[in-house]
Amino acid sequence: MAAALFSFILMAVAGRELAGQISTFQILFFRSAIGVVLIGILIWMTGVSQLKTTRIKAHLGRNFAHFAGQYGWFYGLGVISLAEVIALEFTTPVWTAILAAIFLHERLTAARWMVLVFGIAGLFLILRPGAGVIHPAALAVLAGAAGYACSYIFTKSLSATETPLSILFYMTLLQLPLGFFPALADWKTPEGDQWLWVVVVGVSALTAHYCMTRAFRLADAGVVVPMDFLRLPLIAVVGYLFYNEALDLWVLLGAALMFSGNLINLRAELKRLRAH
Repeated sequence: MAAALFSFILMAVAGRELAGQISTFQILFFRSAIGVVLIGILIWMTGVSQLKTTRIKAHLGRNFAHFAGQYGWFYGLGVISLAEVIALEFTTPVWTAILAAIFLHERLTAARWMVLVFGIAGLFLILRPGAGVIHPAALAVLAGAAGYACSYIFTKSLSATETPLSILFYMTLLQLPLGFFPALADWKTPEGDQWLWVVVVGVSALTAHYCMTRAFRLADAGVVVPMDFLRLPLIAVVGYLFYNEALDLWVLLGAALMFSGNLINLRAELKRLRAH
């Protein structure tokens, strides 16, 4: 999860650098294209047999949900602050806890209920409905967080029968046309330093998801996802230092509430694991 954390931050910075220069669909296409090549090489080295699967519907469901989540995330990076994007993405544990209880039959303990209550309260602090017009980009990121949660549930299920490389290969392969065909409507070939950031997006996306998939093999979805919360203070510092983004008190307070709920849950889960 530490490696996944670093990768996600790097991908956010690369997404911000590319925002407004090429379309969101193009960013997603290049991410998948780089992924297909790199994962294809690793699959060839470690054994093509791991691509055999009887769960193509689960792969399709995961990747449609994940593509929707990625689109909302990258779109938001170019419009609202980095800290707000990450803070809104932190509603993912709320969606994940609910979906894990419904589809994976993971028990909603008292600690996991705290995730839901604190998460919703934090969301209201960040969006502050009634205080002004909510930016459409914020709603896109929020919808993206729900898409991420759906993909996490599929990932948790798939990790029981598929290798991490197999899951990543099908992710890049299936999402390739989802980004390519819409990108043709407003295609702009990257130039100069843009190619560097394109590569950073593609590589960091793979390392992030590989590490996340490995983590899901070791713990419940309700434990793995909350560990991602260190991204907010780090990305807020990056936004402040490199993009002159103000540190919004409401965003930080909302995220602190979400973090508190998830910290309670994490401590309870660790205590349960030690007891066993």
